[in-house]
Amino acid sequence: MDKPKTKMKSVLSVCLLTIGLCTITHGHHINGHDDTSVAAAKIYTNTAQFGLNLLEQISSASPGKNVFFSPLIISSALSLLSLGARSTTHTQILEGLTFNLTQIQEKDIHDGFHNLFSVLTNPDSKVKLDIGQALFVKDGQNLLQKFLDDVHASYEADVLSAKFQEPTEAEKQINEYVEKKTHGKIPQLVKGLDQNTVLVLVNYIFFKGNWEKPFDPEMTREGDFIVDDKTTVKVPMMQRMGWFHYYFDHELSCTVVQMHYNGNATAFFVLPDPGKMKELEKAISRDVLTKWSARVHRDTARVHLPKFNISTSCDLKGPLTNLGIAEMFSDNADLTGITGQALKVSKVTHKAVLTIDEIGTEAAAATAVEAIPMSLPPTIIFNGPFLFLVYDQVTNSTLFIGKIVNPTES
Repeated sequence: MDKPKTKMKSVLSVCLLTIGLCTITHGHHINGHDDTSVAAAKIYTNTAQFGLNLLEQISSASPGKNVFFSPLIISSALSLLSLGARSTTHTQILEGLTFNLTQIQEKDIHDGFHNLFSVLTNPDSKVKLDIGQALFVKDGQNLLQKFLDDVHASYEADVLSAKFQEPTEAEKQINEYVEKKTHGKIPQLVKGLDQNTVLVLVNYIFFKGNWEKPFDPEMTREGDFIVDDKTTVKVPMMQRMGWFHYYFDHELSCTVVQMHYNGNATAFFVLPDPGKMKELEKAISRDVLTKWSARVHRDTARVHLPKFNISTSCDLKGPLTNLGIAEMFSDNADLTGITGQALKVSKVTHKAVLTIDEIGTEAAAATAVEAIPMSLPPTIIFNGPFLFLVYDQVTNSTLFIGKIVNPTES
């Protein structure tokens, strides 16, 4: 049955909050595994392309600012929400996530996220990766059983009761949950909850990995980082000479350096030529990432990379609306599959923390000595705005995407 053309203004709201956390320091040294997943393979290209689309939108809305987020976590949160969406609201969410509903069954999408999380959070991995989600439901409010069953089956979310009629108490409960799940890195996510809130969806990712070939802290020196034509800041610059995987992309005027973590995770650092960042952001795509993966070659180089710690917080309502996910924020939203009532999303907030340094305490004993040719290797210095991506090589999933404009801005 089609939904009515007109609808009373909703007096209730859904508050959707997503969290990304990436701490690149040191990790657990446990035996890895080589699981593969047919279900996860059906969605990884979509989460990657959605992340790149979102990067362009956030960057356009916040020029000159650091950007860092987890496309995997944001897309999984929206996919979970789609379980309770109907009609146009439902279609906009999934198509905004770049899924072509004539080519993939909705069940495959949810199965893909379920399988993906199962592979990524395997306890035998050499990186620490925690992923999860929770639904905080207004005290006394009942969710539809089908929605609960679907959420549990595909996303294994915690379902917790919260007293939203007492916002301060509810904020404390949610923030304590988030702080615990993010290992103390994000102590305050929620602030200013509305008394009419019915549901808050929180999801999080915590990543901790150590470089396969760490930097020597004794080699870190203060260096210049050119933010723009008018601003230059001092940063601690890590450096290492040895074997790297890198590629000079003359077509996109950028230098790509790939650095592996112990385990299945890897990172791309992408340094555009001066003045070429906007062109790179518009041109980057899943196909470009595939090209870089294929063309990076192993050779010697001296790499200089800033050591930094940044925290970003972003209201995603505007960027998501620009990507076609608009109706869920309006009075025409159809989220009746959640409670049977007229609800709309009031807010989508994403908060992320990124730390990049030389090594962690466990990695200090793993410093390797490398033999390199006598010829002078090229020097690659990340002394200006650059892009940063972390992805899992088993599932090809993009875990994090960032644009570092000023590493001294927290």
